[in-house]
Amino acid sequence: MPAAFPALPSLNALRMFEVVARHLNFRLAAEELGVTQAAVAQQIRGLEASLGIRLFERLPRGLGLTDAGRAYSTSVRAALAMIDEATRLLRPAPAHFTVSVTPTFASKWLIPRLGDFAEANPGIDLRLLASDRLSHFHTDAVDLAVRYGQPPFGHGLNVELLMEQRVVAVASPGLLAGKGQPGSFEALQGFVALHDAHDYWPAFTAALFPGHSPPTARNLRFNQTALAIEAALAGQGITLASQAFVAADLAAGRLVQVFELQLRLDKAFYLVWPRNPRQGDELQVVKNWLKRQAADS
Repeated sequence: MPAAFPALPSLNALRMFEVVARHLNFRLAAEELGVTQAAVAQQIRGLEASLGIRLFERLPRGLGLTDAGRAYSTSVRAALAMIDEATRLLRPAPAHFTVSVTPTFASKWLIPRLGDFAEANPGIDLRLLASDRLSHFHTDAVDLAVRYGQPPFGHGLNVELLMEQRVVAVASPGLLAGKGQPGSFEALQGFVALHDAHDYWPAFTAALFPGHSPPTARNLRFNQTALAIEAALAGQGITLASQAFVAADLAAGRLVQVFELQLRLDKAFYLVWPRNPRQGDELQVVKNWLKRQAADS
């Protein structure tokens, strides 16, 4: 069988020709290609010799394309662009993988860690669906959800513990410096209690000060834990939050833990996904990464 494309020059030489034709300079072409200037010049001389025609005019200050070289560069550039496009189409596009989380879980725990995931898994296009509304796996195209509560979460779903819930009381250092440490139930009444939608305060004060009546402290209420944490950072009062959500602020000294008590609840954070997942391999990668992050937090 005769060889295909018998008149086709070396693809490496054509690639070098295209670069030199763009720059009209051997040195700049060599820098782009990562080779020596002598190697580029040699390839161009060899290409001209094999074609039997001059492609460049050697000018006192650089290069110029001959008429034949100008026409050839247009065709070669178009052909290389087609090869590049065909090659890119062969490579699989990054897999889209959607994780459903609450806004607080996203902003206070997940987002600060996402750079690590992107660095380690460039082939997975991770998408976050952050909403207080309960997302649906099929209608919202969700692959994995982080849900807070107690299983079961529904029929046809797999559930795996991600991390337990440990609730702590936190406040800004400036607030405690001005008002003092609330070491008693009565002293606690002098602080504004910052609530989120979970309303942990009754259970927390009952565990902290057994036998006392429900607190009558001033209250501010928010529909999201992240907002209550922001209010605490601003010195507006004391809030109760998952230790995982305030760990970075505690480590940086932006918040301090007011009491040693860590309230452990029956509810926890769980990974939830359909029993027949759309993307098995990506699911395992994301699950394992989330569990490693939770173990380190």
